[in-house]
Amino acid sequence: MEPLKEIERSIIKKYRKDIWSKFIEAVKEYELIKDEDHIAVCISGGKDSFLLAKCMQELKRHGKIKFELKFLVMDPGYESKNRKQIEDNLKNLGIEASIFSTSIFSYVDTTDNPCYLCAKMRRGYLYHEAKKLGCNKIALGHHFNDVVETILLNLIFNGEFSSMMPKLKSDNFEGIELIRPLYLIREKDIKTWAKTNGLTFLDCACQITKKKSGKRMLMKDLTEQLNAIYKNADKCIFHATKNVNLNTMIAYKKDQKIHHFLDYYKED
Repeated sequence: MEPLKEIERSIIKKYRKDIWSKFIEAVKEYELIKDEDHIAVCISGGKDSFLLAKCMQELKRHGKIKFELKFLVMDPGYESKNRKQIEDNLKNLGIEASIFSTSIFSYVDTTDNPCYLCAKMRRGYLYHEAKKLGCNKIALGHHFNDVVETILLNLIFNGEFSSMMPKLKSDNFEGIELIRPLYLIREKDIKTWAKTNGLTFLDCACQITKKKSGKRMLMKDLTEQLNAIYKNADKCIFHATKNVNLNTMIAYKKDQKIHHFLDYYKED
């Protein structure tokens, strides 16, 4: 069997339990893809977004949902060798993508929180390009571990309990929705898929994070420490977003309005 076919087959067969089934579960549970959708799959060059692209191709090829796919690659200022690696992987994995360039890296290098600003700017550019292509959704490669790390980031650095949603509507680009089909897939399983198929992807490729310590990397280390204490710690953190007991919350926010427990507290 030729290499590309073997890679595609591994998603459906060898990694059916850890990757394909969880991909399908997220698509169904969160209603991420519907008939007549036009979806722009955003490829950063890393393992996550390339796996997402292949999963989306397989779903279009074998699934019952009728939708259209476009593949977008944004170059935020990569070195030439990194850009070439992305182009080679696109070719080897049978993905035809539109590539466009920006100067995001040079801009965010002047900030104290480059990762946050970079992600925000990337989404803005991707929304804009997706809309030009006539797409109503963009798909990003965030996975289970990204969700857990986001929860911890918000707890520790922002003092709020909030998560990374599996889908959300854009505030600035009307009619476009962001979806995260890898939402239930663990990063370790993505790494295993890439390694066993002999695939090499970019690992951020950002010169800025080599000079500055990113908060997300700290949360990744913290998650490992918590799992060392209790092996299902990350799973419990993830599921806590579905088991919020408002009766035990001092206050919660909904639609920008604060609801305090004293507003509903009844004296005996």
